[in-house]
Amino acid sequence: MPKDNIEFIDSTFKQLNDRHNNVYQFVMRYSDYINTPHDYGTGYAISMTEVHTLTYIEENPGTTITELAQYWSKTKSALSQTVGKLVEKGLVSKNKADNNAKSILLYVTEEGKLLSKAHKLYDILQINTTLKKLSERCSEEEIDNFYKVIGIFADLLLEE
Repeated sequence: MPKDNIEFIDSTFKQLNDRHNNVYQFVMRYSDYINTPHDYGTGYAISMTEVHTLTYIEENPGTTITELAQYWSKTKSALSQTVGKLVEKGLVSKNKADNNAKSILLYVTEEGKLLSKAHKLYDILQINTTLKKLSERCSEEEIDNFYKVIGIFADLLLEE
C-alpha cells in the first residue's frame, strides 16, 4: 500500500475515531452498568436486563418468550435464559396456554409485581436525577436531540 494511502487512512481514522470514541466509551460504561446487579429497594440483586424483562411481563401479562424476543430484538434463547433466572428467583411463573399446550405464558408473581413497581420508582428517580445533571451542561434542545439521535442509532444497528 502506498505511503500516502496509509497516511490518509491513519489521519481519517484518527479524525473519525476521536469523535466517535464518545460512543464507544458510553456503550462500554453503560454495558457494565446494565449488567451489574442492583437492589431496587426490595432486597433482590438483579440486573437491568432482568428487571426490565420483569417489568415488561408485569405490564403485559401472558406474554411469551417469542414476544419478549421480538420486543427486545434478542434471540429466544437469550430471553429464555433471562426468564429462567426470573423463574428461579420466584419472580415470574410459566403457565401453559389453555388453547395450546405448547405455548407458555409468562406472569409475574406477587414478589415480581412488588419488584417491578420498586423498579419503576427507582427509574423515575434515576432518570430525573440524570436529566437534572444533563440540564446543568446541556440545553433542553440538546437533550432532546440526544434522545432522537440515540433512537435513530439504535434503529441503524438493527438494520445491520
